[in-house]
Amino acid sequence: MAGVIFLLSGLGAFFRGKFLSGGLGAIGGGGLAAAAAIAALLGMNVQTYARLTYERPVATIQVKQLGPQYYETTVIQPAANGTDAPTTAVYPLHGDQWRIEAQVLRWKPWATVLGLDTQYRLDRLSGRYQSIQQEREGIRSVHDLSGGDQPDALPWRINAWDMARKYRRYVDAVDTLYGGGAYMPMADGAEYEVWITQSGLVARPTNEAARQASSEGWTEVN
Repeated sequence: MAGVIFLLSGLGAFFRGKFLSGGLGAIGGGGLAAAAAIAALLGMNVQTYARLTYERPVATIQVKQLGPQYYETTVIQPAANGTDAPTTAVYPLHGDQWRIEAQVLRWKPWATVLGLDTQYRLDRLSGRYQSIQQEREGIRSVHDLSGGDQPDALPWRINAWDMARKYRRYVDAVDTLYGGGAYMPMADGAEYEVWITQSGLVARPTNEAARQASSEGWTEVN
């Protein structure tokens, strides 16, 4: 604002015949205005980057081996709001990898920049074999999961899922509704964190056992 005032003041003086002072004022004001515009653009870029890369925790998964290709997985979900406590559940899984799945509602980039975050509802946890043959013939293990975004936890207490289905034709803010998942190798003592990003679910190892398993556990077993 100050740069614009100096610029207009300098131009006024210039046109009144005060060429030196008017020119200097216009140059100084123009420089300040340009600097302010650059700062505003940089701030917008930083804000846009922060919104498009925003992520939040979905679950912590801890693994304990009980036998060959048989594990106990503990799933810890964060508190839904500031007053609730984290929820913990234990599930047995057969296989070489755990897989977590969720329904995902992804907004278009312009809606994300305005403040709407990707929503999720956990669906299931299952065991997964590295070998396709074992996947066809091995012991299956799948468990129902619940948790994720609920209407009263969303901005303005709206039900984003209902809004996306009912009003998509009028407000084209929804990019897609889809089923997403992430999976990682199981190993005794491994711990992982699952996050929801603006693009979907992502899993990361958080201790040495998990990091070693995630770097070595992808070789095909025949």
